[in-house]
Amino acid sequence: MIKSQTRRRLRKVVAAATTLTLIAAACGGDDDDTADEPAGEPADEPAPEPSDEPADEPADEPADEPADEPADEPADEPADEPADEPADEPAAEGGSLKLGILGECEGAFGGFHEDVVAGVSLAMVEDGGATVNSTTSALDGFTGANVAGLDIELVGIGCGDDTADRIIQEVRALVEQQGAEVVIGPLSGDESIAVANYAKDHPEVTFIDGIAGAQETTMQVQAPNYFRFHGDGAQWNAGLGDILYNEAGWETAAIIADDYSFGWTSAAGFIADFCAVGGDVVSRVFPPLGTTDYSSFVQQLPDPDEVDGYFWVVGGTGTNAALEAFVNAKGDLTGDQHAGNLFFSPALASALGPDIAGAYVGGFASLPADIQTPEIEAYLASADATWETLAAGAAGGEVGPPSVALGFGFGYGYYAAGKALNQALEAVGGDLSDNHAALREEMSTMTLDVPYGEVTLDENRHGIITTYVQQLVLDDESGEVVAETIALVPGVDQSFGGTFSPDTPPPDRDNPSCETRDLPWSGNAIPVVDGVPQE
Repeated sequence: MIKSQTRRRLRKVVAAATTLTLIAAACGGDDDDTADEPAGEPADEPAPEPSDEPADEPADEPADEPADEPADEPADEPADEPADEPADEPAAEGGSLKLGILGECEGAFGGFHEDVVAGVSLAMVEDGGATVNSTTSALDGFTGANVAGLDIELVGIGCGDDTADRIIQEVRALVEQQGAEVVIGPLSGDESIAVANYAKDHPEVTFIDGIAGAQETTMQVQAPNYFRFHGDGAQWNAGLGDILYNEAGWETAAIIADDYSFGWTSAAGFIADFCAVGGDVVSRVFPPLGTTDYSSFVQQLPDPDEVDGYFWVVGGTGTNAALEAFVNAKGDLTGDQHAGNLFFSPALASALGPDIAGAYVGGFASLPADIQTPEIEAYLASADATWETLAAGAAGGEVGPPSVALGFGFGYGYYAAGKALNQALEAVGGDLSDNHAALREEMSTMTLDVPYGEVTLDENRHGIITTYVQQLVLDDESGEVVAETIALVPGVDQSFGGTFSPDTPPPDRDNPSCETRDLPWSGNAIPVVDGVPQE
């Protein structure tokens, strides 16, 4: 069953996931018979190998990062057409919708599998009256969800490993074998580019991105049936470069970033923001995603007396290892000379010492813990009421309160995707006719009302967001390093104030270039004091 399969996979990532505590405070059975599983019972088997004629051209992978082998023996080749075509007539009372989730059980982000499945499940509990099948693991799925008169049937949970090849196998199984009509996910950047291209060949299926942050997915691919209710990696770093240049005094910066689509996109946001106000990026270094020994890459960075600061875009299991390599090669860390994207957290101090205090950190899908509203408090309480405990990737795989998993951006992104589906279904009365035309029109134009702030979509069905900048500081009472929100940056669109467009090259090792420009939020971020925006 799904539980035993996933536990087997998770045992292989527990050792890697323990280092994921660095971000904690910042925030399948038998082969071809899975389609006959009872409603709400997740499929046990991973996706089949793709046929000799691939369903889609997957996104380019970093040269040094081969795709992992699927967890179990694949099933026979899937049929060329989906097993179940959605009905062409509006759903009647008692109809159903087959839902698939693209999770992430292996690779650099494999520790977050529990978190992301929990996100979708919680949305179905809140909006559809679902019952989770286990109070200690989200991976057993849910039953009994009904939204807008449709029974929501969970037909499968895919097992991604942050590579395009593997995610195409997984999405083909969900769509072509198990008949998923809506797919939520994936998590990682290269995966999302591949799935968005796959979506173009499957107009009968609606895809809602989980939390993948590559720009190309929606800016360039533009699949009309692919929706993303969050920002990309560039948007999450809006405002950070402005603050580092104008408040921290950086004039030059060196960047070290994971060598794949999300790493490039995240770095692109910092480059665009920092250079817009006059900063200069003097070095760019790109270790492959999943690197374990960063010493040779750190050696390529300028020394601390040659640059004002370093921006780190090394995620998953690599954040701590990369910073330790820096200490070994360049000397002790000085927090005010370092900044990072969403993977920088107070937990770095446990391995690197309190000198990391002073570092600035970009944003993510959910707000930092020092910002509390009644909506956020109710959301986290709902998670804790749904499960007794979860082994959250946001806690390094440690068993603890479910709100830890749902309070961090990976779980929250999938939750927002589930809420978007449910809100749109209610608005159109469960109408799935004409390839979900009414549902897609509603998702394209609605304002999604979720705990960490409203989200609307642009013309490419991509989120326009409020992001934030935080700083790691020493708490006066405890003496421990904590995260403190210092600014909110509203209205950040995917064009990044006109920096990016479908006609500009997608972010990569060389793009974007470092150019000055006027950005609408430069100098206009909303200060936050003691967790309260000063509007």
